[in-house]
Amino acid sequence: MRVIRAVATLNSGRTVGPSHGVRYFSLGCRAAINTTSSRVAPALPTLLGNRRHFSITNYRTAAISAAEDALRQAKELAAKMSPEAAAARMTPEEIKRLSQVRNIGIAAHIDSGKTTVTERILYYTGRVKAIHEVRGRDGVGAKMDSMELERERGITIQSAATFADWIKKEDDKDETYHINLIDTPGHIDFTIEVERAMRVLDGAVMVLCAVSGVQSQTITVDRQMKRYDVPRISFVNKMDRMGANPFKAVEQINNKLKIPAAAIQIPIGVEKEFEGVVDLIEMRAIRNDGQRGINVKVSKEIPAELKELAEEKRQELIEKLADVDDEMAEMFLDEKVPTNLQIKAAIRRATIARKFTPVLMGSALADKAVQPMLDAVCDYLPNPSNITNMALDLSKGEAPVELVPYNSMPFVGLAFKLEENPYGQVTYLRVYQGSLKKGTYLFNSRTNKKVRIPRIVRMHSNEMEDVAEIGAGEICAVFGVECASGDTFTDGRLPYGMSSMFVPDAVMSLSIKPKRSSDADGFSKAMNRFMREDPTFRLHVDEESEETIISGMGELHLDIYVERLRREYKVDCETGQPRVAYRETINTRTEFDYLLKRQSGGPGDYARVLGWIGPNEENREDNKFETKVVGGTIPDKFLSACGKGFEEVCQRGPLLGHKVIGAHMVVTDGATHVTDSSDYAFNLATQMAFKKAFDDAGGQVLEPLMKTTITAPVEFQGNILMLMNKRGTIVDTEVGADDFTMVADCSLNAMFGFSSHLRAATQGKGEFSMEFSHYAAAPPHLQKELVSKYQKELEAKRNK
Repeated sequence: MRVIRAVATLNSGRTVGPSHGVRYFSLGCRAAINTTSSRVAPALPTLLGNRRHFSITNYRTAAISAAEDALRQAKELAAKMSPEAAAARMTPEEIKRLSQVRNIGIAAHIDSGKTTVTERILYYTGRVKAIHEVRGRDGVGAKMDSMELERERGITIQSAATFADWIKKEDDKDETYHINLIDTPGHIDFTIEVERAMRVLDGAVMVLCAVSGVQSQTITVDRQMKRYDVPRISFVNKMDRMGANPFKAVEQINNKLKIPAAAIQIPIGVEKEFEGVVDLIEMRAIRNDGQRGINVKVSKEIPAELKELAEEKRQELIEKLADVDDEMAEMFLDEKVPTNLQIKAAIRRATIARKFTPVLMGSALADKAVQPMLDAVCDYLPNPSNITNMALDLSKGEAPVELVPYNSMPFVGLAFKLEENPYGQVTYLRVYQGSLKKGTYLFNSRTNKKVRIPRIVRMHSNEMEDVAEIGAGEICAVFGVECASGDTFTDGRLPYGMSSMFVPDAVMSLSIKPKRSSDADGFSKAMNRFMREDPTFRLHVDEESEETIISGMGELHLDIYVERLRREYKVDCETGQPRVAYRETINTRTEFDYLLKRQSGGPGDYARVLGWIGPNEENREDNKFETKVVGGTIPDKFLSACGKGFEEVCQRGPLLGHKVIGAHMVVTDGATHVTDSSDYAFNLATQMAFKKAFDDAGGQVLEPLMKTTITAPVEFQGNILMLMNKRGTIVDTEVGADDFTMVADCSLNAMFGFSSHLRAATQGKGEFSMEFSHYAAAPPHLQKELVSKYQKELEAKRNK
């Protein structure tokens, strides 16, 4: 079209409008670019009639120059889309807006105080007028725990998004920072909520308990932050608790999480005497005053007993920064004393580069030292332009391409979370580049469908505020968009898609059915909604038993969904015994020679396969199929059927009907029949050969082992040792002043009902968390029991 428009502009400066027949010029342009054949010249006067026209030479020259002009314009458009060009076109207002946006998450181990910290952030930024506590003791509950189940159990089940404006003093001026915040669950069963939050956030606050320090779920959260390259600051909470030791937490971050860390504050008093912190950069004391600690008192006077410790920890901070930042290293080697601004700049550079985490401390429940943590979010965590976000160019074989968080760029956004509410499906969207306006049309890169955005909101837990436009680098939610979690949206100008998040495999299953047949519709709606919202929640119908099976990350995960069915959909369900996701494998190599020969009156089935099966030494988690047939004894089309047969038989193993992993099958020879051989025959022969050779190859059952972490008061250590000796292998024990932590690898099968045993053994004071560790061979007596049970089930079905 650009060529047509260029040709339509004549040398005289007159433009040919629609009534002048632009298509004639486009036809002439095509002819002119081709060779000057004898048919072209005579045709022109006929086409143009008595209209004004060029000579053929001028016409060809104009067309060629128009094509060159179109090419030049395309190059200019591509150049304008480069990060540098977009930055040059940005207005000072846009640069300032972007520099003051922070997208952060609050993540931690269970019961470290994430939701309490978030509640204080909302209060101090003016988003809520009163503070309410977790568990809803006052009948209201924390703002971010909006679900009734969350308030009852005192845990976060779904990540909740909100936004707030924090006014920070800089150079005697008030600067307003816009913070998009996601409060994430701590329990491993809801790990997908943390995964999807980390996928779209630019930074995070990792909360640690001042008594327990780095715990099992802290390590999981750290792994998730590293997976998505999320910079973090660390906040040591619960400084008013007995046994609080923030420097132990700093040491554990360095040693256990393997990320350099140093305190940028020290506490003024500990345990009950905790009253504030000393800022090691500015060397000043910070205390909270007024109702709920609303006022921050800053004093240049550091308590005399802390001056020596402050100097020592400040030097430690500078030395740690010299290890991770080149500029600080040069100053350190030259024995120069860095200024406060230089220290701050070095912390920011090293934090954004994920080489360092500054450690702050306070007590959210006691309303102390939360505001300095908010200042640190603004000072040290990145704005959207400091982070490199990549998309995949689908037109170039998914080549990676950098996204630029500027409003003037073509739109690219990622739908990272879906939620159902009374108004319909809410789609949480992270805008990576471009801006989104109400009423605009977007393209879904996965489905290639065009969708209209009728409504844009900013979420505040379960409340929402309508907005007309959202800029680059922001997080919002939209209504009226049918999509899946992880879909990429563009404005149609860029063929981009974005990588989705990591989704762990389910480890536990339950059979489930509604008690009343009249509830079938509600049950079906609920299941569809839950699967759409939570990628770790799966449902399938067992082909043999015809039972509906739900699978998830653990006992609590499935419990919550059964309870939500009852409360939200008024559907009472019956659940069967929890089913463990066992696996089957082989240990030794064995050869097979299997002949399938069947006649049934018409064309029969004939296939013979020879070869061997054995363990896959390259990867014990994956299966591998190979063909080494020479001489064409089995045609290629039948070999591909053998491969499909191997894949199918690995889906339902011979011992328990569970997946087979770590198997390697090689077909080396075979035989065919002129009329009776078929894809089906070779597919079936391969499956039968595998099943027949499975026992000889040392077929065995693998069970999932869970990394189980138990924390309880020291006086119950003996009771818990007795509990764990029956269930697994103790890997590590760490005894503190009051509590102890035990880590063990336990069979998932042995952990059903463990929570009630733990409560009884610790007078309700113990807590535990589990996450999948690895598969290991089940004990021989358990294998026999499981195989015998499976054979009885099959026999019962055959005799029905």
